[in-house]
Amino acid sequence: MALTLVPDSSSRDIPGPKSKELMELRKKYLPESVSNATPLFAAEAKGAIITDVDGNEFIDFAGGIGVLNVGSCPIEVVNAIKDQVERLIHTSSVMLHEPYVRVAEKLCTITPGDTPKKAFLVNSGAEAVENAVKIARKYTGRRGVIALENSFHGRTMLTSTLTSKAKPYKVGFGPLATDIYRVPSPYCYRCSFGQTYPGCTLECAKALKKILDTEVAPEDVAAIILEPIQGEGGFIVLPNEYLRYVKELCEEHGFVLIADEIQSGWGRSGKLFAIEYSGIEPDILTTAKSIAAGLPLSAVVAKADVIDSVHKGGIGSTYSGNPVACAAALKVMEMMEKYNLPQRANHLEEILLNRLSVIKEKYPFIGDVRGRGAMYAVEFVKDKAAKEPVTNEISKIMELCLQRGLIVIKAGTYNNVIRFLPPLVIKDEQLVKGLDIFEESIALVFNA
Repeated sequence: MALTLVPDSSSRDIPGPKSKELMELRKKYLPESVSNATPLFAAEAKGAIITDVDGNEFIDFAGGIGVLNVGSCPIEVVNAIKDQVERLIHTSSVMLHEPYVRVAEKLCTITPGDTPKKAFLVNSGAEAVENAVKIARKYTGRRGVIALENSFHGRTMLTSTLTSKAKPYKVGFGPLATDIYRVPSPYCYRCSFGQTYPGCTLECAKALKKILDTEVAPEDVAAIILEPIQGEGGFIVLPNEYLRYVKELCEEHGFVLIADEIQSGWGRSGKLFAIEYSGIEPDILTTAKSIAAGLPLSAVVAKADVIDSVHKGGIGSTYSGNPVACAAALKVMEMMEKYNLPQRANHLEEILLNRLSVIKEKYPFIGDVRGRGAMYAVEFVKDKAAKEPVTNEISKIMELCLQRGLIVIKAGTYNNVIRFLPPLVIKDEQLVKGLDIFEESIALVFNA
């Protein structure tokens, strides 16, 4: 059956003259090392639609890299920001303000587990991870941190060391942080141990015990850090059995379990936090991205005895817990409940999984479709048997999607994954149209 194409957008000038003009300024005044996924400049956005400076509209499947779960510029958040800006913008630690305490209160209530918790606010995902590691080391009196392959935890010196991708995050920046140890992740599509999930013997989990015999003694390990769904690694969903095994290992040896929910949190996975699927309670949870609908805010939520092990003044930041960002976060939390956005993510998953499964069967160069909720990815390969990654074609697909009015971004250790992070408020028809554009684009690139 012939593929039904979306209306042709090839007559549009993308990038348009204003974007081209701004790109010249960008080249002159911004370092080349600061990357951008498209050659466009946004002018405004609403819900799941972005309009560039030339008036071109695009369906947003990137969601600000997982930041816009409640959509772009929701009126509830905009009004909360306006109200807060008119009353108080900044105090730092000189004087506390109510929104900070209210955000912390809510975080301690909604994050997984019944253990008493406390929350500390900072500005970015990397800053949250940095502080989580500091807290874990202070609590345990140990230095070692175990991280997984295919992980991403940030681009500061410590977090780029925790991140498992040499280019572009590590190359040329050494020496990196010390006392970081790497283990295989449960990347089931590319199992390091040649097994097939489910029904495997979880050799990836057993590798954690091996590293304690060969690389670092248990009494030197402060924490294990992991993403329940590995984001930049290509939306690798860690099996619940694996997560439970890690939790048991942490309890056996006194490790702190840090759950990095920076990309997978705030309803994205179909639950408020993806770690909830496993039924375990992390000792520390880091969250950012969609917490404040685009304003810079992140949080470290930890068991009270863990975070209270830090001496006064040991953690903090000039801009942390900014009143305006906190006001936005409170409204985001309200919207999560009011509109049941985690459940909305499950509805979007039905559409995504049904369509992407059909596409996978139709085209031999799609090796895997995976994800949870409204966090899905497609991995491209040269053939399904060898699983050799393709790379150049990914950029071509992204470019064709852009020309036709869809924004997508890539991921994966081999840069051969296209990931979908649409706002949870995206309309069904917008999601379906975006998937039409996506299929049309891959068909054109591979001459299918």
